[in-house]
Amino acid sequence: LQISGYLNLLANTIDNFTHGLAVAASFLVSRKVGFLTTMAILLHEIPHEVGDFAILLRAGFDRWSAAKMQLSTALGGILGACFAICAQSPKGAGETIAWILPFTSGGFLYIALVNVVPDLLEEKNPWNSLQQILLLCTGITVMVLLSLT
Repeated sequence: LQISGYLNLLANTIDNFTHGLAVAASFLVSRKVGFLTTMAILLHEIPHEVGDFAILLRAGFDRWSAAKMQLSTALGGILGACFAICAQSPKGAGETIAWILPFTSGGFLYIALVNVVPDLLEEKNPWNSLQQILLLCTGITVMVLLSLT
């Protein structure tokens, strides 16, 4: 098995840990914020997990092993949620979410921009770059509209 498969599993576990942090901290804010965060992460995770599964297959895992390993990385999310809940201060959830939500949000933005900006800079066709920027802005707008309802 190639090392890339194991590195992908490690990265996916860390990614799921931050997702668990975000979901638990969001529910500490309110049910509405918790459900919005959960929905956003689910929409992100579906194509992400399919891509990770393909990486594991390419790294030499058989389908059953790849599926079991992908499922085991989900434990990172559970650990992240438990960590967020256990990190609550005796003064209340406000101090917990004061650092967890900015930390996870910043991480998500960093990862998204690290993946998007280099592609935009290498793109030869300005129309394709504009489309990607418009879709990014559309996603932000959808999240703003969902938070207002």
